[in-house]
Amino acid sequence: MKKSDINLSILLDENAVPEAIQWNASDSGINGQQSAKAMMLALWDEKEKNTLRIDLWTKEMNTDEMKNFFYQTIMTMADTFERATGEDKMAKEMREFGMDFGEKMELIRRNSNN
Repeated sequence: MKKSDINLSILLDENAVPEAIQWNASDSGINGQQSAKAMMLALWDEKEKNTLRIDLWTKEMNTDEMKNFFYQTIMTMADTFERATGEDKMAKEMREFGMDFGEKMELIRRNSNN
């Protein structure tokens, strides 16, 4: 059995607002800490049948980056959901919502053929 460690380090200001997010993963193939401006971590609590979440972003994360971060997260969640459940029709609906979100946030432009 193989073990992989993922480490997060959050630097907070005096008001507990994130100033920096650093991470590394033992099997990422990248040495040292990596920087991020935002993160979303969701864990399934088997005992409580509930999702535990940590959503953080730094002061440096601007609104346009946050919009793009959410758009990309929605799209990749649809891919993960499809792989995990085989629910291709619902994954397609999730992607459609993601495309609507991206279009309304002016991140993408869809033509009438999509």
